[in-house]
Amino acid sequence: MVHTPASTPFLQPPPSDRGLPRRSILRGALLGAGAFAVPAALAGCEKPSERGGGEGGVVTLGSNYSDEVPKKALAEVINASGLSVTINTVDHNTFQENITRYLQATPDDVFSWFAGFRMQFFAAQGFATDISDVWQEIGADYSEAFKQASTGADGKQYFVPFYLYPWAVFYRKSLFEANGYEIPKTWDEYKALAERMKADGLTPIALGDKDGWPAMGTFDYINMRLNGYDFHIRLMAGEESWEDAKVKQVFSLWRELLPYCQPGANGRTWQEAAQSLVAKQTGMYLLGMFVGQQFSGEDAKDLDFFPFPAIDEAHGQDALEAPIDGFMISGKAKNVEGAKRLCKYLASAQAQNIYLRSDPNNVATNSKADTSSYNDLQKKAVELISSAKHISQFLDRDTRPDFASTVMIPSLQTFLNNPDDIDGLCRQIEAQKKSIFTS
Repeated sequence: MVHTPASTPFLQPPPSDRGLPRRSILRGALLGAGAFAVPAALAGCEKPSERGGGEGGVVTLGSNYSDEVPKKALAEVINASGLSVTINTVDHNTFQENITRYLQATPDDVFSWFAGFRMQFFAAQGFATDISDVWQEIGADYSEAFKQASTGADGKQYFVPFYLYPWAVFYRKSLFEANGYEIPKTWDEYKALAERMKADGLTPIALGDKDGWPAMGTFDYINMRLNGYDFHIRLMAGEESWEDAKVKQVFSLWRELLPYCQPGANGRTWQEAAQSLVAKQTGMYLLGMFVGQQFSGEDAKDLDFFPFPAIDEAHGQDALEAPIDGFMISGKAKNVEGAKRLCKYLASAQAQNIYLRSDPNNVATNSKADTSSYNDLQKKAVELISSAKHISQFLDRDTRPDFASTVMIPSLQTFLNNPDDIDGLCRQIEAQKKSIFTS
């Protein structure tokens, strides 16, 4: 699902786990199988009687599944659980922006969140409940990579994976076929295709960065393709300088693409950008597979993707963005036992099968999930994830939340508006990075 950074400038994170292990660990699992002072009016609360009978008391679930498709899919999962669960749904961006105050105040028993660094960050603050005992029961259905992505800096598990999804360049097959476009594999081919689309009257690249996070995917891919996965992860950890020539070259290459991108990206949501792809007004769109939520009927069958093109042969296309979404139990949960029962259920193949029937824009994490019902896009996603040498969790999940939200969002939006002062931009980012990472 869509993910945006949390505003947590006053917390200190634990050391990063530097991303997931190499994809060979995940391959088997994938082939075998995404004060919180929010006014009550913002939260969609559903009565437990409407969400299953169950014994052991009501469990509250704080959900950021606010878009129509995932909201409906999650409700169907809970309906089939046999548990008494109240779902409190909050707008996705609002949820992320207020997550720290939420966890400090009176959080729900279970809440939707992200794997890796983001999970570790809150676990280290005592905002999450240790669910290592849950993992003793569900562990056989998960690869070691998923377990590591669910493990805190203290070696305990705090997270249950629910689904994951790749970021790639999405396009309409019929549009490519009608115009004789070929899939680009290199940077030069990518730009040449964009130039051809522009000549054909299309806006080559859809882009909507109103929420601040979508453009991060472009930065991540150019950096990993140009400088490699290891450099990218060190940069996210604050161990490399943003004034390094390697980083400036990332922005220089990105600047080459901007004439082919939708103008005014900072005033457009990702959904609005996706609708331009649906309408065949744009030719390509770099986003997570959740973009499929905006397609329906025959349009959905027409959606396809290709990996972000290679820039340096030394790194090729070996790195992939494939964030893992799931659930955690809050540190202040009132019904811990009920919350653990719910997490065991959400970790099951049954729950994930039900979810993906309504939201087939992700890939299940449970190795026993029914992949026979996967559509062509899901099958292709499994192949892409399984073949990747390195997997990143996305910029705002691979670095400190405060750095992502208070520095990188405004910096990338500034770049989109004014891409000519790369030196000044990198100098400002580096100065703020030093202040945050040494505080």
